[in-house]
Amino acid sequence: MSEYIISCCSTADLSEKHFHRRSISYICFHYELNGVQYLDDLGRSMPFDQFYAAMTEGADTRTSQINVAEYSHYFESFLKEGKDILHLSLSSGISGSINSAMVARDTLLEQYPDRQIYIVDSLAASSGYGLLMDRLADLRDEGLGLEEVYEWALSNRLKLNHWFFSTDLTFYIKGGRISKASGFIGGMLNICPLLNVNHLGQLIPRYKIRTKRKVIHTVVDKMEECIKEGRDYSGKCYISHSACYEDARAVADLIEERFPKLDGKVLINSIGTTIGSHTGPGTVAVFFWGRERVD
Repeated sequence: MSEYIISCCSTADLSEKHFHRRSISYICFHYELNGVQYLDDLGRSMPFDQFYAAMTEGADTRTSQINVAEYSHYFESFLKEGKDILHLSLSSGISGSINSAMVARDTLLEQYPDRQIYIVDSLAASSGYGLLMDRLADLRDEGLGLEEVYEWALSNRLKLNHWFFSTDLTFYIKGGRISKASGFIGGMLNICPLLNVNHLGQLIPRYKIRTKRKVIHTVVDKMEECIKEGRDYSGKCYISHSACYEDARAVADLIEERFPKLDGKVLINSIGTTIGSHTGPGTVAVFFWGRERVD
């Protein structure tokens, strides 16, 4: 058994089976659908297809982050077992959840002075956050200690690249990321915005690409551009999508063709209910290791 726990939030958007297989612990965010509260529990409370169908039909969604009491209860369950903790939070550029985690940590360390709790801002989201956690699990399994993995996470988190596009602007307009006027024009012109996550962990619109077919090829071009090794890339690639598997599969096929040295096949996951509450259906996100993110 490991002497420390690596932990994240459910917003890392990996499957429950994946988390269990890699011994990655997680704590769940919350969301509301038409006023009813649910846990963002990897699709157990509500299957993803049902969730996105409800959004398509006009359901109102809201999200809430994990509070101090929840973090305290979660962390303490490991401390009582004599385990130290490395917890990576959802990007602070998206959520303030890290602040609650830090308050819980400071309180608990007074009660458990012999234990350690390290908190890291992942500056990542969705399955990119998951890809980062997967790498930390590799390092732990290779025998690195808690402090070594913590330092690696701080030094390498910005090398995790996120690029994503949407074929449905409805929820980007609703969330204020795209203006109503731009959204109307974009819809008329069949524009699919291409966005990424910057060095502060914020979602930033970068390009306006006309037609889905073109944006699918462009996101793979951006991947090649952002990787030092170019087409010789031998790392992993994860994709997450919100109720548009065929689009995600089309991107994955292009990636596997262009990067023949890829570490395994592209892993496709669903965008979970927290992130999905803001993107809505129709989003495809690509995650890989590349050059360090700069603005």
